[in-house]
Amino acid sequence: MNLHTNLFIDGQWRPGSADARFDVVDPADLSTIADFAVATEQDCMAAVDAAATAQDAWAATAPRERGEVLRRAYDILTAEVEEFAGLMVRENGKSWTDALGEAHYAKEFFRWFAEEAVRVPGDYRLSPSGDKRIVVDRQPIGVSLLITPWNFPAAMATRKLAPALAAGCTTILKPAEETPLTAAYVVEVLRRAGVPDGVVNLVTPVPPGPAVHRMLDRPEVRKLSFTGSTEVGRALLHACADSVVSTSMELGGNAPLVVLPGADLDLTVEGALPAKMRNGGAACTAANRFYVHTSVHDEFVARMDAALAKVTVGPGTDRAHTLGALVSVAERDKVAALVETAIADGATLVRGGRAWSKGAFYDPTLLTDVTHGSAITMTEIFGPVTAVVRYDDVEDAIRMSNDTVHGLMAYVFGEEREAMAVARRLEAGMVAVNRGVVSDPAAPFGGVKQSGLGREGGFEGVLEFLEEKYIALTA
Repeated sequence: MNLHTNLFIDGQWRPGSADARFDVVDPADLSTIADFAVATEQDCMAAVDAAATAQDAWAATAPRERGEVLRRAYDILTAEVEEFAGLMVRENGKSWTDALGEAHYAKEFFRWFAEEAVRVPGDYRLSPSGDKRIVVDRQPIGVSLLITPWNFPAAMATRKLAPALAAGCTTILKPAEETPLTAAYVVEVLRRAGVPDGVVNLVTPVPPGPAVHRMLDRPEVRKLSFTGSTEVGRALLHACADSVVSTSMELGGNAPLVVLPGADLDLTVEGALPAKMRNGGAACTAANRFYVHTSVHDEFVARMDAALAKVTVGPGTDRAHTLGALVSVAERDKVAALVETAIADGATLVRGGRAWSKGAFYDPTLLTDVTHGSAITMTEIFGPVTAVVRYDDVEDAIRMSNDTVHGLMAYVFGEEREAMAVARRLEAGMVAVNRGVVSDPAAPFGGVKQSGLGREGGFEGVLEFLEEKYIALTA
């Protein structure tokens, strides 16, 4: 694969700052894969200029034509899916299974929104008074700044780029510093698929804050779509206020996983394993707190322990490994500190608890005797740590599950009718019942409370990049 390590502005790869570049590191062995361009403030302003110049023509492009560009991007990624996955293994540290799964998931957003580009809804009706016809049109919101995280560097990019392009918006993609190569590859695929100059731009300012704020100050920028921590999301919302920029926010999570009395433990462990271990636990949807009823607690712990014992840890370049590295040594050390604090607070270490001396690896870990309200239940772990809280009353499980400022994801395992009743009472934008994975390009993804604003994916995803215009006609 020909790696692109420069900025992409107005259809050209540009070197960025003449004085600085930053290293992209393989977290499995801490080797440097590449050095990547640093975007100056002038580069970021040039990206806004290019997107603004291209906006009218792209908005006027026929929906079918926009959809065909996305479909061609999907076809390219399908043909190159193993190379796509291999890049994420090196840059992000994922296991091969996780990387290949993300590659397939990421390309599906191009296929889904290729189809949605031609299905933007509108409305035409007679007013109740009969004096006029009400026409409701939906038009592209305009230049969109898309900021993506390191944990799903491909899927988060395509989940934003695809609906924005389908809607007729031009874009500026700002990926995480840890994973710019995957973003650059996706942008190159779109270039090969026929995206016109200026419609997709890629910038990597370091540090990002000042340049992002300057872009948001530009009146041409009318949309911010951000995936990342709640703390950064709050700061960006403040930054958007001055110019009243429309925002979509997919922020942090603290997902509970509730095991009800009478749950089928074969099914529960089968679902709990990916809910916790997918992407090494570095997912905003990852099960963070396990509330397990006393009647099934000991057996669940024994079965989960046996399942984690089969997880093999090591570099994703060896496809036999099922758990890769965390994205950096700093992230590994954060997870290790949370486990150490939990043990000091009275938790029992059943398995794991070891940070590797070489590479950003952390063993799959199982803790019991965890107390609700302790640091590990109030913090997004973002690592392969299962923290189990025992409970006696389902009402307590619901109360503890909702005792957080976050509300992105929740999981419930139990007899279906009871599980559905609990699911309806959980304060989360998404709930999985008797399954461990819910993500699907055809479904609306997003949270409540401080886990975000708006939805990505599904029929709703393209609407985030459209504005309604009401036109009154004489009846």
